[in-house]
Amino acid sequence: MIMQLVLASSSRARLGTLRAAGLQPVAIRPEIDETARIDESVSELACRLARQKGESVLQILRERDLLDRETVLLACDTMLEFEGRIHGKPGTKASVISRWMRMRGRQGVVHTGHYVAVIRGGRITESTREAVTVLSFADLTEQEIADYAATGEPESVAGGFTIDSFGGPFITRIEGDPHNVVGLSLPLVRQILLDLGVAWFDLWPVPPGTQVRG
Repeated sequence: MIMQLVLASSSRARLGTLRAAGLQPVAIRPEIDETARIDESVSELACRLARQKGESVLQILRERDLLDRETVLLACDTMLEFEGRIHGKPGTKASVISRWMRMRGRQGVVHTGHYVAVIRGGRITESTREAVTVLSFADLTEQEIADYAATGEPESVAGGFTIDSFGGPFITRIEGDPHNVVGLSLPLVRQILLDLGVAWFDLWPVPPGTQVRG
């Protein structure tokens, strides 16, 4: 039987990444407090928030009686480390411009915490791990920064940029998994699943090699 995949996120980018890989997750928005704790590192914060997102949605699944079949629950949290500080979503156009004025021509590190829970037979096994990707930013002109900020895109995405949309031309080099920059490392998810006893194709809605008649 194909396992149910639940994505604890409202991110269209994460949902699109999973769908492009052949999966059909059910997406549920988690409700958590994303405030960083004092002296918490970016790695600790990303992993803690991913775990809390997963636990939030797990409770929703229990309340809705949606755990009557074997389920994999996936939650992620992504943020940028730049100049030794944690940077989440800029939130405003002014913040986007200020951040990009500092980032242009330099490097940043994307951290994504991944929480995976496997629910079957009334038991839950879980794991939380991090994926790290180093990015080099193009040396944008002030006009390019203003124009990018005017699109509205960078205000609501982790770090203030994308690689799979309007921000793609402004990333000159990637060291690590590019999926991680979008917010979800497929290779890491596959490895976590294997370590928890689940094969990647256990999540496919149609078994590999099956001929589907249209």
